[in-house]
Amino acid sequence: MAGSGESRLRVTRQQILAFRRRVGALDERLPMGAQSLRRAAWAGLQDSMPRAALLSLHARVAGVEPSTWEHPSLAQLWGPRYSTYVVPKRDFALFSLGRLPENAKGRLRAERMAELLRAHLGGTRMTDRQVGRERGVGNEIRYAATTGTVAIRWEGARAPTIWTVASPEVDPADARRELARRYLHIFGPATADGFARWAGISRRSATDAFASLEASLLPVRSPLGDEWLLADDEPAIRAGDTVAAARLLPSGDAYFLLDGAERELLVPSEDQRQRLWTPRVWPGALLVEGEIRGTWRRARHTVRIEAWTRLSRGMRDAIEAEATGLPLPGLERPIKVVWTTSKG
Repeated sequence: MAGSGESRLRVTRQQILAFRRRVGALDERLPMGAQSLRRAAWAGLQDSMPRAALLSLHARVAGVEPSTWEHPSLAQLWGPRYSTYVVPKRDFALFSLGRLPENAKGRLRAERMAELLRAHLGGTRMTDRQVGRERGVGNEIRYAATTGTVAIRWEGARAPTIWTVASPEVDPADARRELARRYLHIFGPATADGFARWAGISRRSATDAFASLEASLLPVRSPLGDEWLLADDEPAIRAGDTVAAARLLPSGDAYFLLDGAERELLVPSEDQRQRLWTPRVWPGALLVEGEIRGTWRRARHTVRIEAWTRLSRGMRDAIEAEATGLPLPGLERPIKVVWTTSKG
């Protein structure tokens, strides 16, 4: 895959971030419905922090309720990097089989673990911990997820419940190609190496997936260098910038699920990057008028917001409206917002 510097579309930081907000439905919430939920979860919603996927849905879709993550059109699985994800049920194969190792050793490992689970569960449901105790295995249970035959339900407080499902009637290479397309749409402009890191697959598999999409890709020159964009997305990245007043993005939300130089593009200040991408559990990100302007954390009914700069009264009002509207289950009293301000 190649594209000369002269033939590459040059895009700015502002264009890239505006594009990602636009395709990620972060500028204007979508109306509630299965189609909107699928669009909101186009590249999956990480759910490794309890109910993070629910809050990612809330940032993108109107009318989200505490039970929306259980909508019939959605499913949970161990997805990219074997993390817990909420994905469109009809796209289950993309986020599972699309990550099946291509090398013989990795594929055999996944298939053997899937067979172990199928035999042990026998059509029943059980926690992964119980299976692990009874079969003498640990986290390697998750290797089976890449066969597309393992579904899960994790409510946050206890071990996930797992069960087996029928193998998808999709070729793994086709699933991986579509997964790459999803990645490019939500995280673009992007590279094959970035796709490999995000999906948790080999660089060779990622490169092959990008090569299979070459006819539908547009070479781009971004502040990070030579990258790729879906050709169909060119009008969207050229479009004007529109922004929502405020969104509270949960830990692991796709908008800042980045690494390396991609983080520098989103948050230029090194001090602020350290506050957002912490060594342990990440806080949520405060997206205000198109920029990350702080972090937030919640403990029961209290939402603590750390603003990196002084915010206008209008900005603060918009943020507090978002915070008090979070569709959190089990709260016995209204959400209280506590502010701190730091400069970095």
